[in-house]
Amino acid sequence: MELLPAQQIAFQHMLDTIRANFERFGFLPIETPVFELTDVLLTKSGGETEKQVYFVQSTGALEQAKKPELALRFDLTVPLARYVAEHEHELNFPFRRYQIQRVYRGERAQKGRYREFYQCDIDVIGKDTLPFAYDAEVPAVIYGIFSQLAFGPFTIYINNRKLLRGLLESLGIAAEKHADVLNQVDRLGKQDRAEIEAKVAGHTSPEVAKQLLDLLTANSLDALHAFEPQNANFKEGLRELEDVYTSTLALGVPTTSLHINLAIARGLDYYTGTVYETFLTDHPKLGSICSGGRYDDLASHYTKSKLPGVGISIGATRLFSQLLELGLIKSDVKTTAHALVLNVETAMSHDYLTIANELRSAGLNTEVYGGTDKLGKQMKYADRAGVPVAILYGSRERDGGAIKLKILRENREEDVPRSELVARVRAICSI
Repeated sequence: MELLPAQQIAFQHMLDTIRANFERFGFLPIETPVFELTDVLLTKSGGETEKQVYFVQSTGALEQAKKPELALRFDLTVPLARYVAEHEHELNFPFRRYQIQRVYRGERAQKGRYREFYQCDIDVIGKDTLPFAYDAEVPAVIYGIFSQLAFGPFTIYINNRKLLRGLLESLGIAAEKHADVLNQVDRLGKQDRAEIEAKVAGHTSPEVAKQLLDLLTANSLDALHAFEPQNANFKEGLRELEDVYTSTLALGVPTTSLHINLAIARGLDYYTGTVYETFLTDHPKLGSICSGGRYDDLASHYTKSKLPGVGISIGATRLFSQLLELGLIKSDVKTTAHALVLNVETAMSHDYLTIANELRSAGLNTEVYGGTDKLGKQMKYADRAGVPVAILYGSRERDGGAIKLKILRENREEDVPRSELVARVRAICSI
């Protein structure tokens, strides 16, 4: 995704907002290398994933016709698993990590799909066990992020995979059919119910298919309690779902933004408990803008320790590009500078450097116009750059102990005492 500066500033603001909210909940930053060992990266991946991986081949290996030793990471989860296993004895558990980095996939060139894109992930990793209190924190973090970004109303949907498994078991659906049934269930709300019900019936019976979909589309905990199957997975999953829901509400997420959706299944082989998906209310066709869930063991392929976890991921690049196209991203900030010092008199160039240094030392981003162009051309540059304040300081202002400020957005000038420059620029820029 290649952006113009104003758009890049907006994208950076989005990443900064995400980062600030991750840290507000005490998550710790990590980074992992772009390159991972091929054997590590593909440990848990199937053939379809391998087709999307960019392999890195050195000249020497090419000459020897060796298999590529390295590949570019295609997500942040596999590198996290390797990282936690490698540093297990140096980390403090539960380990609360966030990671905002680029990942790479061999996507076919198409609108909204990128070969290089940012993912923003949080995970809490436990040692042997992980309390379900952490499952409630995840949607609370997401609520804080999207409330602050103000893209419009949104809903965080939660469900529990254990509850789904218990429900299928209690209805007598064979274990080998669970993946196929859940794959259809995950399409509820996106495809016609009658079509989904017919496909589910192919794996069980029309009566069971109807009963299952009636329960799932009711999205009612009361309906699930009334069902009351004698099934351990169902009862445990229902209890976990209720605990996560009520705990998330206690963390300040309102019921208008948090809903139970019993049809969410997510990654069929990966998640084992709580699952999440988030949708923008006014733009459902965007699909889930962030998703995640709980897993029993993050790094079983890399360590003998059991490391359960829960997490969520925001595909920042894809989300930003879609919202930009919809006009929901404001890219009206054109510059990172608060002030621009104009070159009014060439002989006073050192004065302008001193003024700029004074402003920068006070935490105000400041640019100095370096050329000797006529003042009209400099003002035109300032206006196009979108800088809030242009500073005009010549021998007349110096002799009078004042400094002239041009507030560009209001198209007006004001003279202030030289000693009050910093305070006045701060006030104009609302800093």
